[in-house]
Amino acid sequence: MEDRQTRLKRMAIRSWRRGIKEMDLILGPYADARMADLDDAALDLHERLLDQDDHDLYAWISARTRGDADAGPAEFNPALADVAGFALERTRNER
Repeated sequence: MEDRQTRLKRMAIRSWRRGIKEMDLILGPYADARMADLDDAALDLHERLLDQDDHDLYAWISARTRGDADAGPAEFNPALADVAGFALERTRNER
C-alpha cells in the first residue's frame, strides 16, 4: 500500500497530465493548491473523479462554474463543487 505522500504525488501527476489541455489547467492547479488538505474520504472521491472521461469532467465543471450546481453524477457532488469553486475563484483572481 502506498503512503499518503506517494498517493498525492501520483494524483498530482494524473491531474496535470490529462487527455485535454483544458483539464490540465483546471485539475493541475487544484491538485497543487488543495489536494494535500483533503481527508482520506475526499481523496478517495477525487481519485474516482480522476478516472472519469476528460470531456465529461470539463462539461460538468464548466456547467458548475456557470451556476448549474447539479451538473455531473450526484456521487461526485462534493468533489465537483470543490474543483469548480476553485476554478471559478482562480479565474476571478486572474482578471
